[in-house]
Amino acid sequence: MSDISDMSGTVSESATEAAALVYVVDDDPSVRRALSRLVKSAGYGVEAYGSARDFLDHACAGHAPACVVLDVQLPDLSGLELQRELDERLPIIFLTGHGDIAMTVGAIKAGATDFLTKPVRDDDLLRAIEQALAHSVQVSNAMHELEVLLGRVGRLTVREREVMNLIVLGRLNKQVACELGTVEKTVKAHRARVMQKMEVGSLAELVRIVDKIAVASVTRNPFSPQVPHTSAPHVAREDTRARIRDQGPIPRAPAVS
Repeated sequence: MSDISDMSGTVSESATEAAALVYVVDDDPSVRRALSRLVKSAGYGVEAYGSARDFLDHACAGHAPACVVLDVQLPDLSGLELQRELDERLPIIFLTGHGDIAMTVGAIKAGATDFLTKPVRDDDLLRAIEQALAHSVQVSNAMHELEVLLGRVGRLTVREREVMNLIVLGRLNKQVACELGTVEKTVKAHRARVMQKMEVGSLAELVRIVDKIAVASVTRNPFSPQVPHTSAPHVAREDTRARIRDQGPIPRAPAVS
C-alpha cells in the first residue's frame, strides 16, 4: 500500500530540482531590465514581458517552481485583471507606485502572495520571491497529489464508488447492503476491491483520502493560504460526502497540465 504522506515529499524533491523561474511583467523597459538583473543575481531564471497579453501569449505554462512579479498598471489588461487569468500554481507579487489599501486587500484576497510599493528594496523583493516560489512548490505538490487520488477513484466502478461513499460515512457492511439493495457478502467483495484500487490498508486512510477530495471540491482554491477556514470543517466534509453519496460517484477534477 502506498503512503499518501510520502507522496508530496517525493514530488517536492523533483520540483525543487527544476530551475526556479521568475516572470517579470512591467511596461517600463528600465524597470524590466533592473528587475531582471536583480532576479538573475539571486540565481533564478527570468523572463520579462512588457504587457499582460505578451506574457499570456509567450510565457511557458506549467513551469514549477515559478512566480510572477507583476506591475498593477499595464497598457492592456491591468495586473489585477491578469491575476484572474493565471493558474493558482503561479503566485503573484504585485509591484505598484499607485496602490491603495482597497487594491492591496483585493489582490491578497484573490491569492497574491505579496503587494509591494515602488521603489522596492532589493532585499524585500528577493524575500518575497523566495516565499512565492516556495508556495508554488507547495501548490504544485498538493495539486499533483489530488490528481493521483482522483486517478485512483477513476479505477472504481460505479457500485464500488457507491460502497466507498457509504463506508466512509461510517455505515456497516450490512447497512450498506440494505441501502444498496444487495447482500452483505457482495458488499464485502466490493469493499475489498475499493481498498485495493484506492491503495489503502485501513478505513482511516480511505476516509483521509475522501476528505481531501471533498475539501478540494468545496473550495475554489484549496491550496491557497488566503482561503478562509470554516469554523466547522468536519461539517463541510460531511455535507460534501453526503452530496457525493446522493448524486453518484465522486467526479473527476479538471485536468491539470
